[in-house]
Amino acid sequence: MKASFATTDELIDLLTYVVEDVSRRFDNWDSQYVRGPSLYFVVAAGARFGGYADPLGVNRWPIDTAHVVSRDLDPVIAAAEEIAFDCDGAVIVTTDGTFQERMVRIRPADGLDIGDIEYPDWMSAKHLSALEVSSLDAILAAVTLSEENGRVSVFKDGEFKDYKREELGGRWRVK
Repeated sequence: MKASFATTDELIDLLTYVVEDVSRRFDNWDSQYVRGPSLYFVVAAGARFGGYADPLGVNRWPIDTAHVVSRDLDPVIAAAEEIAFDCDGAVIVTTDGTFQERMVRIRPADGLDIGDIEYPDWMSAKHLSALEVSSLDAILAAVTLSEENGRVSVFKDGEFKDYKREELGGRWRVK
């Protein structure tokens, strides 16, 4: 059974806004041979990740720039842009909004039956990982930014909603 916290939906929304903003700021999505920014956030119910994650080399979230998610998203966006081109792995965010400094590789979940989870052809390994990890009780959500086309996806309970770049911001988007 998944935990539930009063701040979870707002935290997921704020992380989604950050990922959308990074996607919208990048102007070269249609350029051939250009790789865009890539992000992968995992919202975890607790600060113990050993059951599903391993440290990923020297990749670090810049906690000096942004240590906690708050409604002032400028520092978080700056930190996200800092890692979006150069670091691989997931950034763990606990339910109180605290970023964990070490970026991680999400392991396939032991004993998790994901055979019934359907996924579209566009999903890369990062998206499949987010889809799978979102099924774990310890994970409340995952939010990703695709480096290929700027698509933003939000994963919860083994399901997802994705937004192509031209759909980002919904009704609030400025054309």
